[in-house]
Amino acid sequence: MRLIYLDHNATTPVRPEVLEAMLPYLREHYGNASSLHTFGRTARKAVEEARGRLAHLIHAEPDDLVFTGCGSEADSMALKGVAFANRRHGSHLVTTNVEHQAVLDTCRYLAERFGFEVTYLPVDAAGLLRLDDLRQALRPDTILVSIMHANNEVGVIQPLDACADVVRDFSQQIGRRVYLHSDCVQSLGKLPIDVRRLDVDLLTFSGHKLYAPKGVGALYVREATVMDALINGGHQELNRRGGTENVAGIVALGAACALAEAEMGAEARRLAALRDRLEAGILGAIPEARVNGDAAPRLPNTLNLSIAGVDGESLLINLDLEGIAVSTGSACSSGSVEPSHVLRAMGVDKEYIRGSVRLSLGHGTSAADVDATLEVMTRVVERMRQLSPQWEDARALR
Repeated sequence: MRLIYLDHNATTPVRPEVLEAMLPYLREHYGNASSLHTFGRTARKAVEEARGRLAHLIHAEPDDLVFTGCGSEADSMALKGVAFANRRHGSHLVTTNVEHQAVLDTCRYLAERFGFEVTYLPVDAAGLLRLDDLRQALRPDTILVSIMHANNEVGVIQPLDACADVVRDFSQQIGRRVYLHSDCVQSLGKLPIDVRRLDVDLLTFSGHKLYAPKGVGALYVREATVMDALINGGHQELNRRGGTENVAGIVALGAACALAEAEMGAEARRLAALRDRLEAGILGAIPEARVNGDAAPRLPNTLNLSIAGVDGESLLINLDLEGIAVSTGSACSSGSVEPSHVLRAMGVDKEYIRGSVRLSLGHGTSAADVDATLEVMTRVVERMRQLSPQWEDARALR
């Protein structure tokens, strides 16, 4: 059976070039990067070279980057670190209803356990934040705003530069910097990121969304940002994150960043063309199929579909039996019986939320994969609808 992987927003395969870069640091160069002997200095040199590669990709200074264990840790470090260190200025946080659970759950934790107040901003039907809502949410006691760059479920790209302008204007009004954080886990390597132009204080990244292995992430922290460390117990990462560095993982992330910088433009165009081909084919072949987020700028690789008359999880299983891997949304929400919080926030009808799936393309996706997926999905949906008494009810939604 031919296997087709269309779940790159959940995780990506480690590219051969990345694996080759990291293998020496699992074998002969196994030193602790904090050790002073030759083994340690070799590991330290590799860590700093990787830090420089990530910094170059996002136009940052290397010392502004903190390596973490994953994107969720980086999100938690950003929110908790800023909230705890700046409480003397206030206890109000602002975020959106469509953030990754790593942000939403951290905000909920800060509110329930430590009394912080959180404002959750809505999005419109396209999945976009309204700048006026952001302006109205800011208060004299606001200390942090967290707005993701690109959504992991629907791929919608938020106007982060315009959001930064709003937050900076308000900071000038109150005479104190309100920090702006953005979860860039899905956008790193897919979209250009320039921290000098964005004027954002904290950005979150994850290696395994970028063809590096699981277990490594990073947080960009603008110079002079006041924040507490999330993990104590060591002086690593300029005292910002204690713990022995995952040298091999960090080297892999650096190698993946170098590949992304070299290939980003051409790869984005290639994936967008394949995504559009798949999207047009599905809409033309499957009645009552809708695309979520297509009225807004989207990641070039992401297609979120709602198909009336089928259950998304059942569709996922049926496609998997045919060798095609897709998702019903965020991998971090797998097993949840709750409908997608992103699609609910966008006002998608309940029936269409139930029939939603996400297809996310990647480096190994070919035109043949797209055409095969279209053929299989059309056939599977038709078969599922024939067996579903809900299909006739769904057609009444028209």
